[in-house]
Amino acid sequence: MKLEHRYAIDLQWTGNRGEGTSGYKAYGRDHTVSTEGKHPIEGSADRAFFGDTDRWNPEELLLAALSQCHMLSYLAEAARSGLVVVGYTDAATGVMEQTNDGGGHFTSATLRPKVTIADPAQAELAASLHAPASQKCFIAASVNFPVGHEPEILTLA
Repeated sequence: MKLEHRYAIDLQWTGNRGEGTSGYKAYGRDHTVSTEGKHPIEGSADRAFFGDTDRWNPEELLLAALSQCHMLSYLAEAARSGLVVVGYTDAATGVMEQTNDGGGHFTSATLRPKVTIADPAQAELAASLHAPASQKCFIAASVNFPVGHEPEILTLA
């Protein structure tokens, strides 16, 4: 059985400074991403591409999506396995390589989840759940670069 899920967003460029794209430095990269019933995301380009550093850029959003997806998949695996997770943080990083023609692509991402569990006796189980969580993460399964994991398991005791 094939289950399909559809998503929709609205994107509005807000960076016209009155001259449109009359020159590469003449326009702003600011934009707003929105969807019905949710707070809008204020986006821009990376500072290296004349963007506003106070706004999210697409590269950060891709990395955030990978991190969020892994966390949500991990928490589901934990719940199914009887593992009680009481805390979860991640300090993810990504590497993007710019090409000579002005394009580029991500070459890797590394997630560094710190998972806090209630029962120290389940530390091995907690560590083992990252592999199936990674396999079930929709976003990681959709990218063409490696997504590495450097998990750390912490306990309350």
